[in-house]
Amino acid sequence: MVAPSPPANIAVSPKDEREGSLLPLLFVLTVVTGLVDAVSYLKLGHVFVANMTGNVVFLGFAVAGAPDFSIPASLVAIAAFMAGALAGGRLGSSMPEHRTRLLAIAILVKLVLVGAALVVAMTAADLEASPVQYGLIALLALAMGLQNAAARVLAVPDLTTTVLTLTLTGLAADSTLAGGSNPRAGRRLLATGAMFLGAAIGALLVLKIGVSAALALTFTLLGLNVIAACLVWLRTKNAQPSSP
Repeated sequence: MVAPSPPANIAVSPKDEREGSLLPLLFVLTVVTGLVDAVSYLKLGHVFVANMTGNVVFLGFAVAGAPDFSIPASLVAIAAFMAGALAGGRLGSSMPEHRTRLLAIAILVKLVLVGAALVVAMTAADLEASPVQYGLIALLALAMGLQNAAARVLAVPDLTTTVLTLTLTGLAADSTLAGGSNPRAGRRLLATGAMFLGAAIGALLVLKIGVSAALALTFTLLGLNVIAACLVWLRTKNAQPSSP
């Protein structure tokens, strides 16, 4: 019962007070990751738009001639993700002191990109056509690269929003069974559950209704998230009138 001591390690600074308001926003983005990866893997040629580790592995499979994997699709996803991450990095370096504003702007840009993907999915005559697939991969991977870069700048522990390898490693390696003190175990479990939930709902929508349904839900969640992020930003801004 020594739970109060681990937070003193990392999480009791004034900066982390503000992290509390970022957590719900980042959890929603983690759900969104599961949704878009369900779309891309199940319907866009066995490729991920958020999980670049998987894409590098898939690229290796494709180069070796494994069926159902595509060299161009993996390369488009990786290139677009890196372009989005570059944009997110530039955005982060332009406002290092404005964490909530950075997140609000990143979600807004992502909303526009996902909205464009939704329009493409709803108007395309054939989602199986390569130009349509590559267009959707590029738009979604751009959005996820931007999200990943923004989350990296925010550096909220155990909430990268796109990968769970280190989260699950920490859950086991920092557990009491391993001699640790279970720091942020709840957050780690919630992040894992959020991505699982997004992937499960995304797969259900894609398989039972279609890609547009999954992207429409993604767009709706991002729309609500950007409103919430703007409210957090305004609240944070109004709470600092006394600083010179």
